[in-house]
Parts: sequence; C-alpha cells; structure tokens
Amino acid sequence: MHHVFVNDKPIVLTTEVKKEDGFKNYLLATVNIGKVIRELNSTSLKAVRLIGYKEGKLLHKFLKLLPNVVAGGGKVYNEKGEILFIYRNNKWDLPKGKTEGKETIETTAIREVEEETGVTGLEITKPLKTTYHIFKRNGKHKIKITYWFEMKTIFNGALYPQENEGITKVEWLTPKESEKALENSYANIRILVD
Repeated sequence: MHHVFVNDKPIVLTTEVKKEDGFKNYLLATVNIGKVIRELNSTSLKAVRLIGYKEGKLLHKFLKLLPNVVAGGGKVYNEKGEILFIYRNNKWDLPKGKTEGKETIETTAIREVEEETGVTGLEITKPLKTTYHIFKRNGKHKIKITYWFEMKTIFNGALYPQENEGITKVEWLTPKESEKALENSYANIRILVD
C-alpha cells in the first residue's frame, strides 16, 4: 500500500476494496486522475483509494499517470539531537529540492539542504521513507517523488534561509518544538518526523 498526497488528503494505492464514509474507490487502470484531484481539492472527501490487482505494480502504474519530478531531502540532526526545519509558504517543512543534471539522489539531498539552510558538513546516516505528493505548476499537475535521508552534522554556525525559494526561517527544533511545528506542516513531513 502506498500513499500519494494531494495537499493533506491521501490517494491510497491498494489491492483492497473497502467501503467507508468519506472515501471513494476507483480502478487504477481506468481512473481519471484529474477528476480525482479536483474531488479531493473541492469536496469533503477524506481520501481516495485507487484499486489495482498486483501490489507490486501499483506505484509503477500510478506514476505513469502524471509527469514525475524527482527530489531529495534531509531530516538533519545536530549534536544536541535537534532537527533542522525550514518555514516556507506559512508551513514548517524539511529542506528538499529537485535533482539537477546527472547528480545522484544523495548528492541532491545534501546540496538542497546546504542551499536552503546554510548548513554544511552533512553526513547521510540512513535512507528514510520515500514520499509522494501531487502539486500544480504552470497549470499542470505533477507527482513529486522525494527521496529522504536522515543526516547528521556538527555544524553550529549561522542559518541562512534561501529567500529566493520562499524560505523565511531556518531553525533547529527540539523534539518538543518539532511536535508543535508538525501541527502546521504537511502529512508527508509528519510521516517522516513522527
């Protein structure tokens, strides 16, 4: 089972048909993805299930429905155990961005964290869950596939928000402050930090 978010509402890719209030089921093979996105954005639906036949092929089939944008990002810890957050579009988020050229996804993740926050000396400690969300640019919907990595650093210098990317704040947050920040964040980020 996979979750692809439209804002904070999930499209659940599954092989199971269930009837629940606030959910709608569609066949993945014949779905009109534009209609599903409109319904999630304009109705009280809580989620949509796209039903397929083979668990192993659900995500592959879904990713063919819209253009894909590949990104890398980091959940960065400092020596005090604080997590690096950015504030963009009036929400707390983790630093991430699109791949450039032929760089590896790990290189993308480190470069984006550095560019968006000013933090250097990053070391990847392990891969985290990959997240998926649908966004709209220039009137067209796309799926952002973000490969996340847990990172650590001993950096303790000044933080610099990348303002030309709409980032207004960069902060190290304690576990308690992170909990509070997640109340004003995205479902994908809550999955990574909880």
